[in-house]
Amino acid sequence: MTDVPIRVVIVDDHELVRIGISQFLSGQANIEVVGTAGDGESAVRLAGELQPAVVLMDLAMPGVDGVEATRRLQETAPSARVIVLTSFSDRSRILDALDAGAVGYLLKDAEPAELIRGVEAAARGESPLSPKVANALLEERRVREAGRQLTPREREVLVLLARGLLNKQIARELGISEKTVKAHLVNVFDRIGVSDRTQAALWAERRGLVR
Repeated sequence: MTDVPIRVVIVDDHELVRIGISQFLSGQANIEVVGTAGDGESAVRLAGELQPAVVLMDLAMPGVDGVEATRRLQETAPSARVIVLTSFSDRSRILDALDAGAVGYLLKDAEPAELIRGVEAAARGESPLSPKVANALLEERRVREAGRQLTPREREVLVLLARGLLNKQIARELGISEKTVKAHLVNVFDRIGVSDRTQAALWAERRGLVR
């Protein structure tokens, strides 16, 4: 605990959510809610003026969303530590937010005590993550590692699949049998953790294998 309250800005496009979180955190002796904002653009401006220690940032907001606002805060309020507070727990959103500069990621169904611990942890320089988010990041790490383990031929097959080619066309393109293409795809699906061609194509696109 520190004698100086942790200065917090709350960003959420739902007024009731902002009010509820603000009232809850304001009841903590070591936390001071210094401002709230209903959209990303206002959040960037407000944080620049108030220079809070922690910003609780929603993701889905009109106009400037939470990811872009987090990215802009690196310039206007570089000392502010952003904790995403959202209902989204999919890996792509988590990684986008962390890549933009967020230091933590909590879900709105978190217990009140978890939110307090998260604010305190961020103020100490730590990175609070909800258990669901931590598991999602571990899974993403596993999937990325699996992707690096693809053989050159498996990668070629995956790229052609992502470009929309059928197995027969892939076989013709690579000069191999259609049966071999199917065998490669079974291995690819298993390694990257997908179950069909659409998911495999999306996986390849998100990782820049297809342009």
